Amino acid sequence: MNSSSQEPDKIWQQIYQQAQTAARDEPILASFFQSTILDHQSLGSALSYHLANKLASSAAPASMLRKLMDRAFSTDNIIQAVAADLQATVARDSACNLYLTPFLYFKGFLAVQSYRAAHQLWLEDRHSLALLLQYRISLKFAVDIHPAAQIGSGLLVDHATGLVIGETAVVEDCVSIMQSVTLGGTGKVSGDRHPKIRKGVLIGPGAKILGNIEVAEGAMVAASSVVLKPVPAHAIVAGVPAAVIGDTRSTEPSRTMDHYFKCD
Repeated sequence: MNSSSQEPDKIWQQIYQQAQTAARDEPILASFFQSTILDHQSLGSALSYHLANKLASSAAPASMLRKLMDRAFSTDNIIQAVAADLQATVARDSACNLYLTPFLYFKGFLAVQSYRAAHQLWLEDRHSLALLLQYRISLKFAVDIHPAAQIGSGLLVDHATGLVIGETAVVEDCVSIMQSVTLGGTGKVSGDRHPKIRKGVLIGPGAKILGNIEVAEGAMVAASSVVLKPVPAHAIVAGVPAAVIGDTRSTEPSRTMDHYFKCD
């Protein structure tokens, strides 16, 4: 087993230990930590249980969702992505210093992992079931990600409320996205019609990126901007419509999470 394949196990050990400590510190929640974390043997098993219970409905009972989630999170590339997302969240979110916290409580993290299960169903041509999961994710987490979208790993989706990612959108590795962001189309155009977000991009709160355009590697989209044209690598764009106003001076602004910029 290589070192990367061990990473989910290492993170799981920390989550398990943090849950034990939390159960001792807050006995009234001991049964919650027990059923959600301590009764499980792996990161994938615990995540399957947690998400299945959160997303369950009369049309999709928890027992059915659990089977789907178990299968998704036993897939090596998916559980590696889960671990990378947890690492990204702890590393970049100043409100988070435990792996247990996003695993249990951060709807951005939970919505993206739920999408990963829906995306697997979509790739298997189980479109109705994938769309049902999308619907449940939207209701539960206020995040709407089409199951056909292509999303990499090492994501931070911070706060998450109001996030929309369209069917043909691409989000590469190591991207950070704030709340109320839209990666959308520009009307009734069919086919490949959504943005392509490259590695290391930082997207500020409320930004709207519309159409089949590229936000190139290491760029930053400032808060509340409306982006209608391609964004060059390592550029800062801001405004309505957005225009280049500077350079990030950073290889991956998604890691530094510095939303500040100075207009000349």
